[in-house]
Amino acid sequence: MSAYEAVRIRLDPTPRQTRLLESHAGGARFAYNLMLAHVRRQISLGEKPDWTLYAMRRWWNEWKDEIAPWWRENSKEAYGSAFEWLSQALRNWSDSRKGRRAGRRVGWPKYKSKRSGVPRFAYTTGSFGLIEDDPKALRLPRIGRVHCMENAAERVHGRRIVRMTVSRHAGFWYAALTVERPAESVPAKNRKRKNHDRQVGVDLGVRTLATLSDGTTFPNPRNYVRTQRKLRRAQQALSRRDRGANHGYGSKRYNRALGRVRRIHARIAAQRADNIGKLTTWLADNYSDISIEDLNVQGMSHNRRLAKHVLDADFREFRRQLEYKTARAGARLHVIDRWYPSSKTCSNCGTVKAKLPLSERVYHCDKCGLDMDRDLNAAINIQVAGSAPETLNARGEDVRQTGSSRTMPTPVKHEPSGGASRVRLGAGLGNETMQARTNQIATEHHPRNLRGAMASQLLWAWPDRAANTR
Repeated sequence: MSAYEAVRIRLDPTPRQTRLLESHAGGARFAYNLMLAHVRRQISLGEKPDWTLYAMRRWWNEWKDEIAPWWRENSKEAYGSAFEWLSQALRNWSDSRKGRRAGRRVGWPKYKSKRSGVPRFAYTTGSFGLIEDDPKALRLPRIGRVHCMENAAERVHGRRIVRMTVSRHAGFWYAALTVERPAESVPAKNRKRKNHDRQVGVDLGVRTLATLSDGTTFPNPRNYVRTQRKLRRAQQALSRRDRGANHGYGSKRYNRALGRVRRIHARIAAQRADNIGKLTTWLADNYSDISIEDLNVQGMSHNRRLAKHVLDADFREFRRQLEYKTARAGARLHVIDRWYPSSKTCSNCGTVKAKLPLSERVYHCDKCGLDMDRDLNAAINIQVAGSAPETLNARGEDVRQTGSSRTMPTPVKHEPSGGASRVRLGAGLGNETMQARTNQIATEHHPRNLRGAMASQLLWAWPDRAANTR
């Protein structure tokens, strides 16, 4: 059994190779739209459509010489990848309608636009991939040797490449290599972590991106907010250009302005990915047990005052990267149940507040007199919940109140998890043991025992100088 991971490399094509890449992407777009129109025609005529990948390939091979006599200019893999993506999109739509697919309802596939779509195609067979004795290049059938902006062989580490997807983003071409990795090499058991067998709770937020239960904090870089002024000026310049010129493709000045806007968005995304990638890697390498919350990012984005900042922090990407990086590093990730009130619970005595507005940045317990930063208090509670024994919720539905037939609404802060990683606190857990553990962690990280300034004053540094208490 093997595992797969993706390696994304930026290409440096020549002008001739750029035209060939655009031709391959255009051929894939044409095949996608053509086959989607064929499926819609079958449905309109009352026929039973066959949208499997093999049926699409058979129909294309039968009619391609009449419909697209120029098809030999591009690799056959470009058309095959388009049929694969369309078949998957139609399967997702069908499964969503029949209730066999979880999540949001999937709509009917749309035609790919040359103007706003992402040009892309893929190779799955043939002589594609690395070139021997040429580490900074990739071989693309029908295109040839394409120079790379980095050492591709060093990124692949000699593993077998099973797929290569070529796409263009913000004017730059990239190759995403899917490499095969033996399953036994996934948990790096021999990796030396600085804090081996250390547990930590991570509280994610807008003001501070991550607050750890040991007092370490990582400020939110706010990439979108810092670049918003520059982006606004570029979008204003774009709005003054002629979009309807050149038969709907826009004037040259419009396309140049559009390219500037896209490059700004790409830079923001790259900065966000860099920050989250470094933070998740540092956590996976330095802690053996990591506990996080199951946040409902979609529900949090409904707040018009916080939506921009919540989406800029990208909590979902943080969790996604932490899931596979902990598995690769041999660490354990615990996702806390959505109903656990980590922010409202006192980490010293366990008292739960009825209300805790976002404006209160310092948690004050009326019972024991604890005064602590609310994010640090929540991180300590998350660590305690993550160290508790896990039990599975069999149904994975909203929890009902005891003695009531009314179903509790899904809270905004948390979302329903898949069920396999849920942690439930309460009866059967051993309240005395849990309370003793809570008191121990709270005492160790009480503000009186933290050295120097509070965790909110820590600096953002990578990787060896990651923020620690002074």
